[in-house]
Parts: sequence; structure tokens; C-alpha cells
Amino acid sequence: QVQLVESGGGLVQAGGSLRLSCEASGSSVNSAAMGWYRQPPGRQRELVATINPLGSTNYADSVKGRFTISRDNAKNTVYLQMNSLKPEDTAVYYCNAQLLWHNYWGQGTQVTVSS
Repeated sequence: QVQLVESGGGLVQAGGSLRLSCEASGSSVNSAAMGWYRQPPGRQRELVATINPLGSTNYADSVKGRFTISRDNAKNTVYLQMNSLKPEDTAVYYCNAQLLWHNYWGQGTQVTVSS
């Protein structure tokens, strides 16, 4: 089994930056497709970014050019660098790992962007 723990969320003003971390334990996620999802208030969960084991990335149109997903295999950790934050980025951000036909989710970390 894989356990995922997100960290790095907080309150930031518009235009600021945050770096989210997703630390995996229980198993290596080096061979897993990893992703960040978010759930804004009153809305459904949505895809933010993905990264495959070879480092290929995909981003939602709303975050392209502002967010960067990366992974550090030695630390079994995935990151989401968020720059030029906007109030509409406010959400609970969740880390996801797809491994051995299973999907694992972290508990989420709150990101709040104020005007």
C-alpha cells in the first residue's frame, strides 16, 4: 500500500507562490503516474497536473505557465510549484498516485489565495 501526505498549503495573497509536497511511504512511487487534483469550494474535484514515471507532464489549461509538477525519486516525493496565484486557485489540493491498478489519495492540503 501507498500512503500519501500533502504539505505546504497555506494562505497567500494573489500573485504569490507556494510549493506543495506529496511525500509517499509504504512503497516506491517511482513507477507510478502521479497527479495533483484540487477541489475548490462548492465545486467538483478537478485535475491540475500529472507526471508520468518518465517525467512527461500535463497541465490543466487554467494553470499552464504558472504551475510546475516535478518529482524527486530519491525522496519518493512529488511537488507542485505554484506561481502567480489567483483567488480562483483556492481549493483543497490532493495528491494522487496510480500504481498497480490502484489509485491512492492523500488527505489534502488547503490553499487559500486572497485578493
